Amino acid sequence: MSIRTANVDGVATIEIARPEKKNALTMAMYGALADAFEAATADPAVRSVLLTGQPGIFTSGNDIDDFMQRPPQSTESPAFAFMQAIIGCDKPVIAAVTGPAIGIGTTMLLHCDFVYVSDEARLAMPFVSLGLVPEFGSSLIVPQLLGNVRAAEKLLLGDPFTGADAVELGLANAVLPAGEVVRHARRIAERFNTLPPGAVRETKRLLRRGRAAALAETIGVEGQAFAARLQSPEAKEAFSAFFQKRQPDFSKF
Repeated sequence: MSIRTANVDGVATIEIARPEKKNALTMAMYGALADAFEAATADPAVRSVLLTGQPGIFTSGNDIDDFMQRPPQSTESPAFAFMQAIIGCDKPVIAAVTGPAIGIGTTMLLHCDFVYVSDEARLAMPFVSLGLVPEFGSSLIVPQLLGNVRAAEKLLLGDPFTGADAVELGLANAVLPAGEVVRHARRIAERFNTLPPGAVRETKRLLRRGRAAALAETIGVEGQAFAARLQSPEAKEAFSAFFQKRQPDFSKF
């Protein structure tokens, strides 16, 4: 199984574990992630959720081959089920990012309550370069956090950035040496064992209440645009170039 879970001392750990493919996410993995978040939400013994990858890699984003065979074309897709599950988790979600976080590897961090990144982490949202559009509410949240001009660098140009950049931009809490990230994130997660769980859940709800409706609408609009873009000549050229290991040619569009 490429998604590992464990509940220890009040912390539900959800680990992306497919290092041989740089933790690239398949539709089956999205389904397993959704199940894991739903189980953690429902379990009264769980006080917090720790989301992590493998040493040196968080996730490289979608598994392109699997993605093209099973594109997320509706809200019934496992990818959308994962989005709803992490957004619907009413317990603190702490992310430990020990390496590259690409595409949805970055946008899922926008829905975590705490994000700790390694000094080796590289983050990027290269949707446009694939002929696609932002997803998972990133077209709403990234401009809110970064401002329009810096959001354009990340979403229009797809510029990659470091863990230190993520902290400066307000996307992460702290940057740490790679070997310390998971331990530190777990310490933060375990702090919720001594806090009143009802007050924690209600405070998380209040923190997110102001943009909940706008976020739901944005994810729906993005999803429709994303599905349409998957069928576009630009996306087909981008993915063909990926599989053929060449630079895409968008000059004819």
